[in-house]
Amino acid sequence: MTSELTHVIKPTGDYVQEMEQDISRDELRRLYRLMVLVRALDIRGLQLQRQGRIGFFIGSLGQEACQIGSAYALEPTDWIFPAYREIGAALLRGVTLKQVLNQYFANAEDLEKGRQLTNLYGVRSVNFVSGSAPIATQLPHAVGVALAAKIRRDPVVTLVYFGEGATSENDFHTGMNFAGVFKTPTIFFCQNNHWAISVPVEKQTGAETIAVKAQAYGFEGIRIDGNDILAVYRTTKQAVEKARRGEGPTLIEAVTYRMGPHSSSDDPKRYVTEQELEEWQKRDPITRFRKYLEKKRMWSEADEKKTQGDINREIDEAIAYGERVPRPALETLFTDVYAEMPWHLQEQLRELQQGKAQE
Repeated sequence: MTSELTHVIKPTGDYVQEMEQDISRDELRRLYRLMVLVRALDIRGLQLQRQGRIGFFIGSLGQEACQIGSAYALEPTDWIFPAYREIGAALLRGVTLKQVLNQYFANAEDLEKGRQLTNLYGVRSVNFVSGSAPIATQLPHAVGVALAAKIRRDPVVTLVYFGEGATSENDFHTGMNFAGVFKTPTIFFCQNNHWAISVPVEKQTGAETIAVKAQAYGFEGIRIDGNDILAVYRTTKQAVEKARRGEGPTLIEAVTYRMGPHSSSDDPKRYVTEQELEEWQKRDPITRFRKYLEKKRMWSEADEKKTQGDINREIDEAIAYGERVPRPALETLFTDVYAEMPWHLQEQLRELQQGKAQE
């Protein structure tokens, strides 16, 4: 296989016409707006953490095209298994800003009731599975769901996100091998952002690429420009169609760059040089897509100004709402643990209620 990157849009906004996809003007504009929303939310999320208003934050600065382009290739009935940066995929699937901010603030309307780390949420109504802090655990889960769908002859595809660091975990190899043996309808989507916290990709593998690893498990690996939303969509859509035809899994290596910190606990200036960051900023996926839309006469400076203003207002409103909602009631510690609450939890719940009554 080649290590060359598949791309449709160049950093200049120029494009390969024969590789363009049949996406309407309105949809292209919507996808761009979602990318801008993710970027704005990323900036505000880190600010909220620095201000002490939320406890933790994980951003996705620079990886917007990977998430939105890949999730757009799925059907609503397909399942997404995120890592912890896939806010773009969640928003595209229909998760609302209010739901996201409620989870950030861990308030009473948080679907996880304050039990999960920020950015690790699941929304059953849109088949978006709850993320997990341990690395790569979502891969075997995605393969298992895909195998179940295959057995039931349900035309469902699962897409699982992970970073290049996850390819050093046992669960990566377990998931890949199982998918290859049973030809499950699974898309393995690796966002190679070059850094697993402070560990560079060069220290992660001796292989020339991540995509080449698929060959050992008997299926196709493809390497694409992860900062090109149309290349991401095109490649993922082809993989999804192949999987739905019963032709097995695909590993997609989307080469991108994490332009912000790993999390709010990280200082990337300790291991990323200014020169390297500046080089990747020239390939910014949002700037690239905007240039493309402008060349196609689908976007203007007035559109940009209005969109930025609208998005900032939407985020402000969601933050204000999330902060007004109180914390989850202590009683929620005992709910959703078992289908039927066992005696010892019932006893502890009564003790809690009695203690509160005596206050």
